[in-house]
Amino acid sequence: MRPEQTAAAHPNIAFIKYWGNRDDALRLPSNGSISMNLSGMETRTSVRFDPELQQDCFTLNGEAQVGAPLQRVSQFLEHVRKLSGSGCFARVSSSNNFPTGAGIASSASAFSALALAASKAAGLDLSQKDLSRLARLGSGSACRSIPDGFAEWLPGEDDGSSYAVSIAPPDYWDLADAIAVISQDHKPVGSSAGHRLAHTSPLNAGRVTEAPERLATCREALLNRDFERFAEVVELDSHYMHAVMRTSTPPLVYWEPATEVLLWQVWQWRKRGHAVCATVDAGPNVHVLALSNELDWLKKALAELPGVKNVLIGKPAEGARLVG
Repeated sequence: MRPEQTAAAHPNIAFIKYWGNRDDALRLPSNGSISMNLSGMETRTSVRFDPELQQDCFTLNGEAQVGAPLQRVSQFLEHVRKLSGSGCFARVSSSNNFPTGAGIASSASAFSALALAASKAAGLDLSQKDLSRLARLGSGSACRSIPDGFAEWLPGEDDGSSYAVSIAPPDYWDLADAIAVISQDHKPVGSSAGHRLAHTSPLNAGRVTEAPERLATCREALLNRDFERFAEVVELDSHYMHAVMRTSTPPLVYWEPATEVLLWQVWQWRKRGHAVCATVDAGPNVHVLALSNELDWLKKALAELPGVKNVLIGKPAEGARLVG
């Protein structure tokens, strides 16, 4: 065991989405995905293993957690205890500087920060690959917040081969994510529950089958800094995922009326020559991806649209890291 360790990690926005698992317990995805870590938004998590504790303790944003949130953290810590050979319970304190559970990948930053802080506090020094694998067990998308910048999650064939790698550093492309926040409420159906419904959609098999082609297109567009091609595949993939959600049993409809208006407006701006495109995760909030030289007018334009409560800006960021 080591003294208390604190780690910070960023949420990420998926360009090619993760939705549905081949194995729910191990969170082995049905397809690979590509994402970008988001600066300006982070989770900070401190972990201390204490032989005096009778159970794990977890506080989030200063509030003690019980029930499902505590259970999920404890289940994750079991993986760390198994790896380290320790039976000690832990005291976990975490905070987010952005909305939690609202479709802005708070679970990605949460479990990547927890994976790093807990493994270090338990005396482990994991490689980036193994840290990504560990984070995946808490939240699939968390594996993508471990590497720097732009990351690709390799779906793999088993637990040992499913992890994320950096395909470009944060300064590779001057992209920005302007998140139009429509709702900060916790979404009624969490992503973990939603993943289990993906296979009930008649559209899911086609989405998964064609995913490698979209991945290749997105990767090539990103590496060539080809925004037009990038925009087309990012929007296509987002709509494909939400089509699967809406045709699942029961259907999942995360969008609100303002979501539709925003998506339409972003298309109009791109038709007028602006380097912008839109993608939506499991929630109503719209991520408007843009070249950074578009940000000045874009922030103002988004804030003036009906239903937009706030605009958060994220740029490509580093991966999970220890902090003082």
